[in-house]
Amino acid sequence: MPFEIVLAPEAVEDLRRLTASTRATVRIALETHLRHEPKKASRSRIKRLRGLLRPQYRLRVGEVRVFYDVSGTTVEVLAMVPKSEAESWLAQFEDLG
Repeated sequence: MPFEIVLAPEAVEDLRRLTASTRATVRIALETHLRHEPKKASRSRIKRLRGLLRPQYRLRVGEVRVFYDVSGTTVEVLAMVPKSEAESWLAQFEDLG
C-alpha cells in the first residue's frame, strides 16, 4: 500500500529554496524511496535516527538531507536541509530525546 507523503510548511519553504534541478531530484527521490518503503534503512540512502523523538528518519539525496517521520500510512517530511546545515538543524531536537 503506497504511503501518503505530506510536506510540513517548513519543508515546502526548504523545497522552494532549492535550485530547480535539485528540486526535481528531491521530488523523484521522495516518490522512489518514501512512497512505498519509507522505513527500509539502507547504507546509502535511508537512515533511522537514534536518540531523537523526531525526526525518525533521514533520506540522503545528493547534498540534501530530507528529514521525516512515518506514522501509519503517512510520511511527514519535516525539512530538506543542505548537508552542511544538517547537523545544526538536528541539534534543535537533541534535548527532546
